[in-house]
Parts: sequence; C-alpha cells; structure tokens
Amino acid sequence: MNMAEAQSDRTFLEVGGKRLETVWHGPGPDQAPTLVFLHEGLGCVELWRDFPARLSEAAGCGALVYSRLGYGRSDPCDLPRPVDFMHDEGLTVLPGLLDAAGVRECVLIGHSDGGSIALIYAGGTPAPSLRGVITEAAHVFCEELTLRSIREAREAFREGELRRRLEKYHGSNTDCAFWGWNGAWLNPDFKAWNIEAFLPGIRAPLLALQGRDDPYGTPAQIESIVRGAGGGAETVLLPGCGHTPHQGAGPGDPGRHGPVHYGAFFLIAPAAAPDRACLLPAGAL
Repeated sequence: MNMAEAQSDRTFLEVGGKRLETVWHGPGPDQAPTLVFLHEGLGCVELWRDFPARLSEAAGCGALVYSRLGYGRSDPCDLPRPVDFMHDEGLTVLPGLLDAAGVRECVLIGHSDGGSIALIYAGGTPAPSLRGVITEAAHVFCEELTLRSIREAREAFREGELRRRLEKYHGSNTDCAFWGWNGAWLNPDFKAWNIEAFLPGIRAPLLALQGRDDPYGTPAQIESIVRGAGGGAETVLLPGCGHTPHQGAGPGDPGRHGPVHYGAFFLIAPAAAPDRACLLPAGAL
C-alpha cells in the first residue's frame, strides 16, 4: 500500500513475523504528522468507530489505527499473556509498527491499556518520531477498583452476553482478546504491576484524560502521571464521564465531552502541526 496516497485504507503490516490489522485515514506520513490510535484492553480498529477519521480530518493529520496481536483481524496471540505484555507492546511492537508504516512524526492517542502502552513507549524508548501523547483512562499502577471491574467482566463473558458483543468485532480472536486481557490483569502477580518508572523519561507534550466515574481507575492515575512526567503534563478529570471519553464527542452530542477534544488539539497543533490553526471550528468533532 502507498501510505502517501491513502485516504481510508485497511491493510496488514508485518511486525515481528506477525500480521497486524491497520487502517489509515487522511494524508500519508510524508505529507503530515500521524495520529496513532492505541485501543483499550478489549478494543480493536473497529471499536474506535469513526473517531479517528473525524479527528484526522479536523486536525489535518494522518491517522494510523491498528489492532494489537490477538485482536480484531490481526493474527492470534499465544495465551496466557505475560504480566508484562504492555511492556512488550510499548518497547518492541509499537516501534516496529511505526517503522513498518513509515511514520515520521506522530502523536499517540491511547485508550486504557493503549494509553499505558503509549506511556511506556514515550518514556522507555528513544521515540524519535514522537511529538505528543494523549491518554484516555491510562493505568500506571494496579488498583483494586480496576481488578473488581475486570472480575465483573469475566462473569459477563462467561454468561455469554459480553462474548456475543465481542464476537462482532473480534471474530475468531474473541477468546484471545478477552482471556489475554482478563487473564493477565487477574494474575496475582499483576497486583505489583507498575509503569511509573517510565514517566520521568517522557519529554513530549502529554495530555492525560480521565472520567470521574471511570469504573476501571481512580483519579490517582492521572495524579501520578502529572507528578511523574519528565516534561510535565496537562490533565483533565471529566465529570459525568466513564471509561471512554471519546465516545461522548460528535454530532448530536450535548457538548459535555466535546471541549476535551478541542483541548487535545491544543496539544497536537504546536507539537505536530505548528502551521495549522490551534482551535477546531465548532462542531468539527
């Protein structure tokens, strides 16, 4: 695939001998900076819905959306996943993906586990192409609240309703996606999981978003991020918001979460596209 001519193309990139599902929106990496979307623990390309395309168009950047191994249409993964699976994703897989995609300048947009992976990459690698990081509901340490919600998800999956919903997006990867995530987090050793040591190494602009009503994490997560980030960080704690802030933006949205994404573009514009306006027009997202 010619990334420079891509507008909204689905393809597979090989990283570490495995095929990863990718979708590209907007200009290629030789024409504009790239927004790289890292999904949550049960997510994939499709579960971002149209948000990457809308943000790509509004920001004038390309967008690379991918499904990690064992998710969506990517190759399956081996189970069980190790407790440090996010370290491998951030330190090995993501650098390989950016290289395979020809990304030159990027802003990482990571949701939940994807946000944690973005932080590991930003603070644990040279990250030569990195121009900014935006996280939604990222974890930097393990909390009992998180484990309680993940146990509840396990019961919902066993009873069948959650399995049926996930099969729509993950198909034959459904068990890889669910048990790879759920099994790793509920491994007793995961209680000691902590990535705060990577935060001082983050020098790129960083915006951390968290819903006040997030059932998977408390405000202590973004408090740790802003305390530890080497280059500083901006944080937003969203009232009336759960685990997925970006789902609140878009046409017909009452506006509760729309300003979050304007704020996100304040970060993107000077870091990745200094020649572009810093404020999106009303209704752009």
